[in-house]
Amino acid sequence: MMGRLEQGLGILLILTILLDVFLTVLYARIGTSIVGFRVERLIWASFVKASKVLGSRQSGPRQGAVLSFCGPVILVLLVGVWALGLTLGAALIMHPELGTSIRATNGETPTDFVTAMYAGGTSMAIVGASDFTPHTSPTRLLFLFNSLIGMSVMSLTLTYLMQVYTALQRRNVLAMNIHFLSGCTGDAAELLARLGPEGQFSGGYTNLSELGVEMTQTKEAHHFYPVLFYFRFSDPYHSVSRSTLVALDTVSLIKSALDDQKHRWLKEAGAVTQLREASMMLLTSLENTFLPHGAPDREAQPDQQTRDLWRARYHAARQRLRQAGIQITADGQAGAEVYISCRMQWDHHITNLAPAMAYSMEEIDAAMSGLGSKDRPNDPRPRLHVAE
Repeated sequence: MMGRLEQGLGILLILTILLDVFLTVLYARIGTSIVGFRVERLIWASFVKASKVLGSRQSGPRQGAVLSFCGPVILVLLVGVWALGLTLGAALIMHPELGTSIRATNGETPTDFVTAMYAGGTSMAIVGASDFTPHTSPTRLLFLFNSLIGMSVMSLTLTYLMQVYTALQRRNVLAMNIHFLSGCTGDAAELLARLGPEGQFSGGYTNLSELGVEMTQTKEAHHFYPVLFYFRFSDPYHSVSRSTLVALDTVSLIKSALDDQKHRWLKEAGAVTQLREASMMLLTSLENTFLPHGAPDREAQPDQQTRDLWRARYHAARQRLRQAGIQITADGQAGAEVYISCRMQWDHHITNLAPAMAYSMEEIDAAMSGLGSKDRPNDPRPRLHVAE
């Protein structure tokens, strides 16, 4: 009876691991994994605690360096958990059969559990490579089944790893495109000024369309490969929070700062809508999946101090657009209210997600953190003054 229970537990364990591999690699939907999702959360929490040992959040470089190893370590340990789970399941099935229907090729057959682990592990590799041979039809089928499982999981795992790193590379391309288009500033006003110098957005619209497509691809990449969330880079411009913030701030400035008559076509363009909707969907899906409290149910109502800060940011952005020769709306006060209304729809999602990845808002929102500060040495960019 104990042997049957042991074998039943082994079958259940193998089926659980196979189901987790199926949900992670083949079904590929965010939040559906059984084992992997919990392993990822546990490892991330461990890395966050370890990074805090090196100092407070203000010691950014060291903490970021520690957390940058988390994603690759998660993949290694996830593969290890799958391999160990399958080996343990096979050992539980084989253990009662040692010395009877499964015997050593040479000499007496040990019957301890470590030997069962060895027999189970080798049977998952290649048929005929084990020091143990089956002597009944059911155990021969068991060895064949184990070999097929081992080869299949290995192939799926290798494919999964390649796809994850391909998706990561595409996410990084989006982040770098936004970073470079904004003149390496992370400021949406700078990005918009470079997309439409002298008010000519005909060429920059292509870049805007590409950003919308890349943001959509990034959203789907996180949906298919949730482990991407835990790939954190030391540089904040690689983060999803920075990319989505600049994208959404760009859309908000297009809606609120550009002249209605000359740039109405851009405000109503599909690329602008795509960029906004893809960014919002990416943020909310990550919040609902990875944050304990999920995404906020409703728009945040900023206090007066926050409103004033957003208004100052808007007027500074208007001046930068004016410097670039872009025709802006005549009524700056009304435009500021539109900008605040647009920002209320997404700002709280950024402030919700960024700390979860151990980024400060000063790192993520470069335009707001630098507002009103003096020019840095050797900085060729003009300082943005609040003129209205």
